[in-house]
Amino acid sequence: MTKLDVSIFETEPADVYHAKAKEYLSSHQLIEFMQCPYLYQKRRAGLIDEKEPSAFLIGRAAHALILEGYEEYESQFAVGGPVNPSTGKPYGVATKKFIEWQESQRKPVISQEKAELISAMNSGVRMNPYAVELLQNGRAEGVVRADYCGVPCQIRADWFNPDYGIVDLKTCDDLRWFESDAKRFQYHHQLAFYQNVLDQAIGRLMPVYIIAVEKKEPFRCGVWQISSETLLFARAEIEAAIERLKVARMNDQYPTGYEELRILSVV
Repeated sequence: MTKLDVSIFETEPADVYHAKAKEYLSSHQLIEFMQCPYLYQKRRAGLIDEKEPSAFLIGRAAHALILEGYEEYESQFAVGGPVNPSTGKPYGVATKKFIEWQESQRKPVISQEKAELISAMNSGVRMNPYAVELLQNGRAEGVVRADYCGVPCQIRADWFNPDYGIVDLKTCDDLRWFESDAKRFQYHHQLAFYQNVLDQAIGRLMPVYIIAVEKKEPFRCGVWQISSETLLFARAEIEAAIERLKVARMNDQYPTGYEELRILSVV
């Protein structure tokens, strides 16, 4: 099999990619539509106040460090903070000195405490030989756009290795529950969407992997390959959802999914 040229992926800042969400369907949009069409439409209409939880900021910073390295990490985030000359340690996040420094930054701030957490997660990933192998070669945050089921779509893959395929990095609280979390958060739908949009661009279904790392001690890292059966099943579900989305757009109707009377039975 001919190795895929990673130049198929475009380089594009995250804010530019997200700004094109009204023109192109993304996996997160489609999953939100699958969960609640009404919420999907409210978000698209700009009717929801979007505030990034601190956990998301840590996740973004971890992605930058683990996938793109220290130089890119420090270019995207202000890391650490001012140091107290009397102690030689950074000022606490609640101190006046730290707050003044934070307000002077032109990029998101990662405190020393959070920076140590992110560094520990990076070390955890480097301890897993499968994760190291997957991240040995390839490129991070590559964008691909293509029509899928007659709808303009876009993906921004965490990592693409031309020898292995699509690699997605996830953070979690405990690896013991990761497989149930993956089902709950519909990672199989997200990555089947990635696989099939990329297929539209290159004419090939690439394998899909997930690297998951804990956000607390002992910062274990695990690697999963999503089975072809799971991806095929997810493909059928996302393609059915895209057809429902087309009908919703045509009729301008976005139900909550709870319009009908339900029966609650605990027996």
